[in-house]
Amino acid sequence: MAELKVSVVSADQEVWVGQAKQIIARTTEGEIGILPGHEPILAVLAAGEVRVTGVDGQVITANAEDGFLSVEHDTVTIVARNAALV
Repeated sequence: MAELKVSVVSADQEVWVGQAKQIIARTTEGEIGILPGHEPILAVLAAGEVRVTGVDGQVITANAEDGFLSVEHDTVTIVARNAALV
């Protein structure tokens, strides 16, 4: 099964890096779900949670605001001015 390579970073630290099977994030356009094979996208984050489901099924939740989410070739980068694990 395909996996996503995920990196969640804030302005001053790397919050979480790993492999995932799904990501759900709140953007200025609404909530978005990312699965392996997703089309390339660049989205502006809205204040709220980013939920990353790891390949082991564990859900990692981070609060993120003032940033963006980028998807390309099963690589997801989430950059936020403020991000922290919940």
